[in-house]
Amino acid sequence: MSASVPQETELFEKHEDILGRRAELLEQMESLREQLKIQRRQQVKESEAELHRNSSLLQDLQTIEGRLRGGRRPRPQLLALETRYWASVEESLPAWEHFLLGRGPHPAHGPAQPPRRARQEASTARGQGLPPRPKPSTAPPER
Repeated sequence: MSASVPQETELFEKHEDILGRRAELLEQMESLREQLKIQRRQQVKESEAELHRNSSLLQDLQTIEGRLRGGRRPRPQLLALETRYWASVEESLPAWEHFLLGRGPHPAHGPAQPPRRARQEASTARGQGLPPRPKPSTAPPER
């Protein structure tokens, strides 16, 4: 039995050592578990804040989009003017096509009238308060 006492003491010390390491590991695990809980709570808070921010931004964008799409309707006079303009464009389109393709006269001048140019009156220097122009010389140039 004397040989078994030192073995039992050694086994008892190993057992105590194992239990001590187990307790340390359990404490570390509990500490890590608490840290993870804190991180998760923080992530949940951040996620909720981001969700709130995103929904607010989406609502703002939808409001702006609604204003851009149908916020204001043009006045009836403006709509009538625009309608008359496009009707006029469609009406005069064939004449302009012929002109632009080089097959017909300018639409503003009509088929028989050539474009008119403004006629300039001969001006005199006296009328404008300028000295008279020199007359061209008929003598041959000197060498």
